[in-house]
Amino acid sequence: MRVLAVDTTTRCGSVAVAGPDGVLAEARVAADGGHSRWLLSAAEALLGGLGIAAGDLDAFAVTTGPGSFTGLRVGLGSVQGLAVASGRPCVGLSTLDVMALSAVGSSGTIVAIIDAFRGEVYSGVYDSGGALRGERRVGRLEAVLDGLPRGTAFVGEAALAGRAAICESIPGAIFPEGGRSLAGTLALAARRLALAGRTVSPAELRPLYLRDAGIRKPRDP
Repeated sequence: MRVLAVDTTTRCGSVAVAGPDGVLAEARVAADGGHSRWLLSAAEALLGGLGIAAGDLDAFAVTTGPGSFTGLRVGLGSVQGLAVASGRPCVGLSTLDVMALSAVGSSGTIVAIIDAFRGEVYSGVYDSGGALRGERRVGRLEAVLDGLPRGTAFVGEAALAGRAAICESIPGAIFPEGGRSLAGTLALAARRLALAGRTVSPAELRPLYLRDAGIRKPRDP
């Protein structure tokens, strides 16, 4: 089984293909100008380099958020279009969950963090195997750190940006590599789920926002 996976929820977007031998290829792009400009061409180039046609794929995967609202729409829309055109099923996983999977085994507690702007972060707390504890949430970094044990592992660009505050609050905090380019980890996880029959139709993919887009309604005249 071969799966093409897409992540466009953060600035570091990526696309990857996984098969029986693991991740076959991955392209990573730090896109300040938006992911729509490179995503489909990168996917085409990746498949072409592997000698795989879109019709030869068995499933598509995408990170469903939280993250950039525009990025979420680009990733979800692209994967839905590809899946509909090829008649293949989909797997959607939370961006935070995939980040945690990239750090499995690094600590007994893993925390995935994404910048939510407005002085807040999206976060999820996971066990050593990447299973979610509690709920994903949005709030201040200080609230995320409250009560975490010594040696907790932190992943994600927002974790690196907040490293000083994290180290001050959590003795022995760990910052494993990974958690930035997610498509490879997503492709492997999605392949396992697809083999187990845990897929959805393209129309069933849903974004995970955790909060509203913050779009202001126009004032009445």
